[in-house]
Amino acid sequence: MTRFRAEDLKDYAEALLHAAGYSPCHAERTADILVWANARGADSHGVLRIPRYGEMVEKGMIDPAAVPSVVSQEGAVAVVEAARAPGPSAMVTATDTAVEIASRLGIGWCSARNITHAGAVGYFALRAAERGYLGIVMTASGPLMAYHGARVAGLSTNPISIAVPGRGLPLLLDMSTSTVALGKIMHARDAGRSIPEGWAIDANGAPATDPAKVSTLTPLGGPKGSGLSLMIEILASVLVSNPAISGVLSGGKGAMNGAALAIRIEAFSDPEVFASQIAKLASSLKALPKAPGTEQILMPGERGFRLAEERNKTGIPIAEGTLNRLADMAAKFGIAAPTSMPPP
Repeated sequence: MTRFRAEDLKDYAEALLHAAGYSPCHAERTADILVWANARGADSHGVLRIPRYGEMVEKGMIDPAAVPSVVSQEGAVAVVEAARAPGPSAMVTATDTAVEIASRLGIGWCSARNITHAGAVGYFALRAAERGYLGIVMTASGPLMAYHGARVAGLSTNPISIAVPGRGLPLLLDMSTSTVALGKIMHARDAGRSIPEGWAIDANGAPATDPAKVSTLTPLGGPKGSGLSLMIEILASVLVSNPAISGVLSGGKGAMNGAALAIRIEAFSDPEVFASQIAKLASSLKALPKAPGTEQILMPGERGFRLAEERNKTGIPIAEGTLNRLADMAAKFGIAAPTSMPPP
């Protein structure tokens, strides 16, 4: 692992994305979410994604200059047409639209059609929480994960994030409906590591531990993960008549969609009372007797916040395989790699 200052890594990511065709605003937003993920230890959704994004631009799968726009609104519900714009920009538009509606009506829902890979969805839910709203964000895409009982991909890893504002750090749940995100397989490959049994299966449906032999991912908790993924597909895709799964399974094309929900706390209760009750709930859980081998009980997102604080001081580590792929892309565009930091 080689470490870099967060600012330098973000500048590098932004330069690579801009060279690949991203408009300046899309390059900046996408670089921000990628490095945000690396800082929190979610390397699966970090800068390792950049070469793939470049390929998607070349193949026409991403329109690097498209501008997401609100195309309909009725009451507390709005729909954004992303037109294959970079996913982070599309989901920021959806989140901000949901928050604006909630500021007036107490609750706001914004669906985003035809997005592209959005990155770590916790970034968007946290964006709502930092403004004092409870945020829920989910995305849906084509088959990447086996439906429980099948040996081939039938659903996506459809992630969901819930962020709750409070005193101190927000609570931030950010989870995939698969046992692990696809990016963890990619990161294991870049790091030259095997993966634990249970993360994925091979072409015969047997457990795969070699990242190169992975055929598809496994659902989290078996029927629970595949059931939740199915419902997110319905909420994010079918609800806006833009299926991501059924078209692909019938031999056609799919789509990628997202949805953001914002809830204004004071529409339900006094924000100070709510914050106090959240703090009490968290402290009560953290005070429970610890299981053997557990140093402390953590709240959702707490590890990520702590790690980001540490890495913003000591540097963000990037796997050699990722650096090599980024270097190949940088050489193509004549972009200089950032200077690494000395070991902490």
